[in-house]
Amino acid sequence: MTLAPLTLPEELLLLALDPVRGRPRNNSRHLQWGLAGAALAELEVAGRITVEGGRITVVNPMPPGDPVLDGALAALPAPAKQRRGIPARRWVQRAGRPVQELCLRRLVARGALRRDSRRALGLFPYERFPAGAVDLAGPVRERFTAAPAAGFPDRRSRVLAALVSATDLDRKILTGREHRSARRAMKRLAQDIGTAHAVERAVRADKSTGGDGG
Repeated sequence: MTLAPLTLPEELLLLALDPVRGRPRNNSRHLQWGLAGAALAELEVAGRITVEGGRITVVNPMPPGDPVLDGALAALPAPAKQRRGIPARRWVQRAGRPVQELCLRRLVARGALRRDSRRALGLFPYERFPAGAVDLAGPVRERFTAAPAAGFPDRRSRVLAALVSATDLDRKILTGREHRSARRAMKRLAQDIGTAHAVERAVRADKSTGGDGG
């Protein structure tokens, strides 16, 4: 059976999760916002929404047929209930956690991740998601690390690079001085691509209030 292609939020999540520890390499809240931004980027390509001037407008409420993207679209107001769109930055902050859960369920079902439930101090439940038996993260990492040398040759690679930068994941993946030019290029993409810029603004505002913890 041929698996459906990974969505952008799934690819971003696979890049972010440490395969052994099962935890994000970057700030977990910022990652959630990045996942929501990635879902918006996919919906934009699918012709379901537009993102202009930092605001989201639904132009076609028909579900795309993917569980992650269908869930993200359902979290947006229907066209009849919109006047001038909703703020993208506010939406990614609100929708980040549910979009992440949709991605986790999908990747666990595919065998790419394992859901490891634990309790801190024997009392407080938490979950980790280490790598599963099916290696979907490896090909994603290979494509991502090859994209800077190729000049980010397609829109998908540019959007993913922008979101990696916006969520401060770039320094966790492209480490070392030799990748400085690539990181600078990714930062510019995060400013230029509307969906990623909404995430970048949310992260920047959070940092300004001291919310840069894990």
